[in-house]
Amino acid sequence: MEASLRSAAFGDGVPPPKPFEVPASPRGRLLAAIVLGGRGRYAAAATLLNGLRTSKDPVLASLAASTLASHRRQLGGHAAALVLDGEALALAIEVPRGEPDPDGLDAEGARADAFLGLAADNLGRGRLAAARRLVASAGLHTGNWRSRTRAGWVGAEIELASNNSEAGIAPAEMAWETARLRGACRHVVKSQLVLGVTIANASSAQRERAKALVESARETADKYEFNSLLWVACLLAADLGAGHADEYRFRVPELLHAVLRHADPCGRWLARESPWVPAGGV
Repeated sequence: MEASLRSAAFGDGVPPPKPFEVPASPRGRLLAAIVLGGRGRYAAAATLLNGLRTSKDPVLASLAASTLASHRRQLGGHAAALVLDGEALALAIEVPRGEPDPDGLDAEGARADAFLGLAADNLGRGRLAAARRLVASAGLHTGNWRSRTRAGWVGAEIELASNNSEAGIAPAEMAWETARLRGACRHVVKSQLVLGVTIANASSAQRERAKALVESARETADKYEFNSLLWVACLLAADLGAGHADEYRFRVPELLHAVLRHADPCGRWLARESPWVPAGGV
């Protein structure tokens, strides 16, 4: 089951059978939480992650805290995520390197996750200078494909927020290529969304490529039930004027409502209070 969950989280994206049995091992529970979160099942993921945050293994506890932070951030809760990412960094900052994990579920990956999470939290709160410094700090620990991909996302998003979309293209392209080479389906989808938005903002001449990237991301997210990304993909496709823009825009509240039905009370409250989450879905 752990191999299946790892593949669903960081590989081909094929979901495990429904309902799947959560492994007893701590690493297995972390992988299960990552898979559940990617499919928008935030309450089930939070239950697993909150239990893992008290693990005696500081790396596992750190990864659990930063994963929960990413789920909070996906619902617009940047301030709540900031606290969790701070917890993640405090847990992992002085842990020896140890045995490397192919997907960054190790000490170096935990440090990168924490720094990049803090960068994204500060970005969401308009603190661009702090976000840049934190991405630079994360760069000391991005030795695995997943950390490099996430660094590319945050780097591109910082440039978008700085009205310098042209400078965001290189990190966005790097993230997409890194995820593609790894064959990480869910990370490819997120990379396509980031790259699509970046090039659309950088040049009107690339709008058709941006549409194609976002439409491909939407199709894959729909196929593999990446519900945490599907409503975003539909919203972006509509904003870019895709062929079925009205249909996609109509689906956004429905998809978001379905995600929030599977969120824990904290997640639902964060979404209601967030300016980043469309009110129609809440």
